[in-house]
Parts: sequence; structure tokens; C-alpha cells
Amino acid sequence: MAIINTGEFIETVNIRGLQLSLIAAGDGTEIIYHKMMPGSSWAMTPEEGWDGFEYFYILKGKMHYHTDDEVIELNAGQSFFENPIKKYSIFHSDEITEFIYVTSQPVFHYYSKCSKDLMDLAIAIEEKDGYTVDHCERIKKYSLLVGEALNLNRKQITRLNLASFFHDLGKVKVPLEILLKPSKLTESEFEVMKKHTTFGRDLLEETKIPVLCEVGLIVEQHHERYDGKGYPKALKEDEISIEAAIISVVDSFDAMTTDRVYKKGKSKEEAFEDILNNRGTMYHPLVVDTFIALKEEILNYEKGENL
Repeated sequence: MAIINTGEFIETVNIRGLQLSLIAAGDGTEIIYHKMMPGSSWAMTPEEGWDGFEYFYILKGKMHYHTDDEVIELNAGQSFFENPIKKYSIFHSDEITEFIYVTSQPVFHYYSKCSKDLMDLAIAIEEKDGYTVDHCERIKKYSLLVGEALNLNRKQITRLNLASFFHDLGKVKVPLEILLKPSKLTESEFEVMKKHTTFGRDLLEETKIPVLCEVGLIVEQHHERYDGKGYPKALKEDEISIEAAIISVVDSFDAMTTDRVYKKGKSKEEAFEDILNNRGTMYHPLVVDTFIALKEEILNYEKGENL
């Protein structure tokens, strides 16, 4: 029999606003301590062939449980369970929230061996590409803001959350002499750079985690254009997933307003104007309209204010 003293965990992983600690494991069952910082999210997703029992009990704090049908407030002392999980469910913390999560099938190393490693890799590659450490987080924040305004369902929001963070993951397979070149890429170099979308899909599919495999399809599409002139497959209009269409607009805005080695960033006003001018050509019209309508909230976030 293993004895776990207070404050001791078998393994702990931290994923940007979320701490997960494995307390006990045996015969496929895991007990995991979660600590969520204010504003962070955690999701439970259905999976084909998954028949596990999932339960959690809130020790401290408050969160909101979002499905396509309802939003429910959960407080300390309340619990939640599904057997198995049948619908996409997202939990948002309103304050520091701690809960004990029990699952009859192992899930912990999905976090520690896949999610965290991929997130660290995504941030590292963006820093090499001339962005700040907050680039991935900004893309995620703006994308979710647009997704919620468009009333996407919980499955789409879950995939958008992950795809927006991992959108440039495939750049890890692009040679550094191309990724870091301080001048314009040659035609052949650009052909290599364009492969990063498919490289990203491949990396996510290699995890064998169903939701990340779905996210890989979105990542591959985030440089497609509404008029069919994008890459890698020249998809057009509604052939492009709405999640990828959102990331396309948001990523372009952030790229335009970021100072890089080879160019100075545009002003926010210029970037908004460029996005609007490419409505219906590069970008999905409805996504552009929604993004422009959120202009003040985006500018407030840029100034360091809360969305």
C-alpha cells in the first residue's frame, strides 16, 4: 500500500494557469488534484470507445460549467460526474479553484507527455520566429473571443482553443536558416515554409489523441484563403473550417502588428484596415465582421486590460 502525505504527489505538471498533480493510480484508476487560476479553462471531451467514469469534487473556489445548452455555476462542496462523458463540456474558473478529479481510465499522461510538451514547443518556436512569449496566448484569446461571439458550439470552442495555440507548431520542422532568414524568402524557401501547416497536423496526429487529431485538421487549414488562393490545399469558402477561418484573421492581425527582424509592425488601426480590405478574398466575411465588431475589446486587451 502506498501512503501519500499531504503536499506530496506522484507527479505534477503545470500548463499555463492549470496545475495537475497525480495523487494515486492503480488498476487503471487515477486520482488527480487540479488547481485552476482565475480565467483558466479545463475541458472534458467525448471520445469514441471511451467508457470511463469521470468524477470531480470542488475543494475551493468557483467555476462555470458550459455546454451547448446551459451554463451552471459550481462552487466548493459541489461535484460533477459522467459515465461516460457524452458531450463537450468546458469549465471556466472565476477565481483560484481546486478540485479532486477521479477517472476510471488513465488520462494524466495525456497532459504531462503530450499537452504540456506540445505547448512548450509551440511557445519556443514562436519565440525563435520573432514573436514574444505571449503570441500563442494572444492568438488563443482573440480567437476564443471571436468564436464565442459567433456562438460556436462547445466542440468547436474546444478545438478552437487548442488549434489557435498550436497553429504554428509545424514550424519546428522548418530549417532555422529559413525560419530565421532576415530577408524575403526565395520561391523555393517559401515552398518549404508553407509545409509548416501540414507538419503541424502530422505532429498532432502522432499523439493519437482523438481531439488533437481533429485539431490537426484545423491547424493545417489556417493559411487557406476564402478565395481559394491559400495553402496547402487551395480550399475555399466553406471548405475551410470556421475555426481555421478565425485563426487566419487573428494570426494575420497579430503578425501585422508585431515587430520582426525584417520589418516593423503596423499600427493597430492599419492592421484593422488591412483585415477589412481583404474581407471576402483572404478572409471569411462573417469572421471579419465579427472581428471588427470586437475592435474595442481587442484594443483594451492590447492595453493590458481584461477582456
